[in-house]
Amino acid sequence: MKVSDKVVHSLRMLIAEKNMQVGERLPAERKLCEQLGVSRSSLREAISQLTSMGILVSKVGAGTYLQQIPVNWSQNQIVSPLSNLIDQDPAYRFDVQEARTILEGGSAWYAAQRATTEDLALIRKYYDQISYFQSLGDDEQASLADAKFHLAIAEASHNLVLIQMMRGVFDLLQFNVLLGRRKVYSETHRFDQLHDQHFRVMDAIERHDPDAARDAVCGHIEFVVQQVRMIDEEEARRQRASRLNRI
Repeated sequence: MKVSDKVVHSLRMLIAEKNMQVGERLPAERKLCEQLGVSRSSLREAISQLTSMGILVSKVGAGTYLQQIPVNWSQNQIVSPLSNLIDQDPAYRFDVQEARTILEGGSAWYAAQRATTEDLALIRKYYDQISYFQSLGDDEQASLADAKFHLAIAEASHNLVLIQMMRGVFDLLQFNVLLGRRKVYSETHRFDQLHDQHFRVMDAIERHDPDAARDAVCGHIEFVVQQVRMIDEEEARRQRASRLNRI
């Protein structure tokens, strides 16, 4: 791999790690060179490549700006195929939950060790948003806040691979959360249980207890799986009973 290609990769990872949004200005060249440990000529070549790809735009005298979020390979490679599988067979959502257990359990474990004050504030922000939108009966916004809560935990791990993986499957995560919420959050006592589970995850991370954070996340996801299975079975029994009554 050429030096410029390595710098392009490092620059893309930096954009992802900082969660930069379209329109944001990149740090000055000198600062970027220090952060990436590269020469100014290599940095300029990398910026030129990303500019030609439409990801960056340079404005004379004003600096370089993010023009387009870099396309994440996992968006097409992972999300679309799995979304199609869920459409074809709803049982695949349980595979998503199993994958979440592995991915998010590890993320929470590292987050409890590495979370900064800013990370903790963001996690708590989305925790509060879940309750707020739930109180309004806005399932879509509540599920978005729920997904962002879990994503914020992954970002607090400060592991770029885990962060990229979670961002790559974010749409799938939100879709899966929404499906679960429509079932599990339909009853007040279940919402209270889930709210308490989210709190325990957040509390363990704030206390910097890796094992408790991992166990809380995995326990939360397992609870959702069990509840959805139970609700599905109840619905199936009611449908069978309804068909029998029509005979």
